[in-house]
Amino acid sequence: MAAFPLRRLAGRLVPAVLAASLAYLLAAAALDPRAGYEGRAPRPPEAVVDARLDALNLNGRTPLADRYRTWAGGVLHGDLGRTWDGEPVDAELWRRLGVSLRLVLPGAVLGCGLGVLLGAYAAARRGRTADRLITLGSYPLLAVPVFVLAVLLQIAAGKANHVMGAQVFVWVGESAPGMSGDLAGFVDRVRRLLLPTVTIALAQLAVCCRYQRGMMLDVLNADFVRTARAKGLRRRSALMRHGLRAALAPMTTYVAYTSGLLLLGAMFTEKIFGRHGMGEWLVESVTRGDVNVVAAIGCVAVIGVLLAGLASDVLHGVLDPRVRTASGRCGP
Repeated sequence: MAAFPLRRLAGRLVPAVLAASLAYLLAAAALDPRAGYEGRAPRPPEAVVDARLDALNLNGRTPLADRYRTWAGGVLHGDLGRTWDGEPVDAELWRRLGVSLRLVLPGAVLGCGLGVLLGAYAAARRGRTADRLITLGSYPLLAVPVFVLAVLLQIAAGKANHVMGAQVFVWVGESAPGMSGDLAGFVDRVRRLLLPTVTIALAQLAVCCRYQRGMMLDVLNADFVRTARAKGLRRRSALMRHGLRAALAPMTTYVAYTSGLLLLGAMFTEKIFGRHGMGEWLVESVTRGDVNVVAAIGCVAVIGVLLAGLASDVLHGVLDPRVRTASGRCGP
């Protein structure tokens, strides 16, 4: 079993390196760090600006290939370069990444889990009231962009606070000023995390629900389900023991490769809920032409998709052992 994920990881390393390199090359070619000095009064001499940008490997007058070699050599040694302000990218990257993970992971796990359960239940109740209600609820969530959904939830929470006469729902920032690591601080952080988590969870739930329902419908009348029922299993037991496992296998692949859309949705969610995470940093860095930061965030996104794909392969191999044996064959 250990050899299977290693083989899959090795097969994804080259595309991951190419994607990270492309992220840097696009950022270096499109962004203009020099523009940040043009609005200063008095404007620094060109020689001073060139020296500053050369020190940060941000000088657009240096050939792109030379800048890429400098950046790639630093990445191989664990150095992601420096920001436009001269600060190391690494330290701020880890802090921002922690904020984003605390925002994204709970909502993604909750949304995917509930989506799979609701999708399987709707398929088992095909054509009945429960199926119609789940379908009716998922379509609006699919149609509404995540940033609109976030604003709608904020409006609803604000009205709920007004009706109850208390600030039950709070959503701006991670914690209130002065709150430490005690129980009150933990409760405050959880309360502020509730609305962003629900936003991401609802967006993921709708997508996973519709896809899982389709996958489950494909196995309702499969031969192995009918055989299990012929051996005496009830319909629910046959679907849960045999049908759901078969329907989950393609679902793992689908969920893994929606991680890119999840990161995009998290960027909007961070801005709307006042979280100082990767999404906010990316927007700020693009605005001021901070190439090294944009490239670093691109690398993190590539690693995230790579790890999601690896987790998908492992889960797919657990659910369907034929994948592991087919992957290990050398010949046709």
